[in-house]
Amino acid sequence: MVDFERARAQMVESQLRGGGVTSAPILARMRAIPRENFVAPDRRDVAYLDAIQWLGDKASGRFMAAPATLAKLLKLAEITESETVLDIGAGTGYSTAVIAGLAASVVGLEPDAELAAAASTNLVALGLANAAIVAGEIERLGAARFDVVLVQGALDRVPDAFFAALADGGRLVALIRAGAVSVAHVFVKSGRGVTARAEFNAFLPPLFAARASEEFVF
Repeated sequence: MVDFERARAQMVESQLRGGGVTSAPILARMRAIPRENFVAPDRRDVAYLDAIQWLGDKASGRFMAAPATLAKLLKLAEITESETVLDIGAGTGYSTAVIAGLAASVVGLEPDAELAAAASTNLVALGLANAAIVAGEIERLGAARFDVVLVQGALDRVPDAFFAALADGGRLVALIRAGAVSVAHVFVKSGRGVTARAEFNAFLPPLFAARASEEFVF
């Protein structure tokens, strides 16, 4: 039987700290959140591997990022405790739960209704009053604007609707596909313009892969 407390501590030390993430708030938060509660029962024992966890059928294209990848994206986002965050592609809510301990508030956006329901249940179970899940597409958010937008999946380019969800001066963090690799970028919105900065290579499957051809034009 897996000792999840020990597995979580080892994940933080070997995958996160060992991978160059030294932010105390991020390390503490990922040490506190039980990742095993966000995967299917038959995946709990491998929840702390440095690997993507598929959520349901792999063909659905929905997944939870590997711990080190998520931690590096959070480090890049530089979320502060006074900021509001939009977590696009929340899945079963793990990344949203982590962000809840770093930000003033976070909204997890998940188009799959079943996953969104599971995410809401998971957040309630942890007592996270500053975190919420919205089921559906980004249009469901209306005129809401966020200080930080974090995208849980690789994109060919960032849809205009994602930038529209940013407050002035806000930051969007996403992986942009470039051939066989993806590169983590920070986009900063200023007035009606956006500047971009490329940072490091990483891997995530495409965002909402099974739905992309129907619902997004990248």
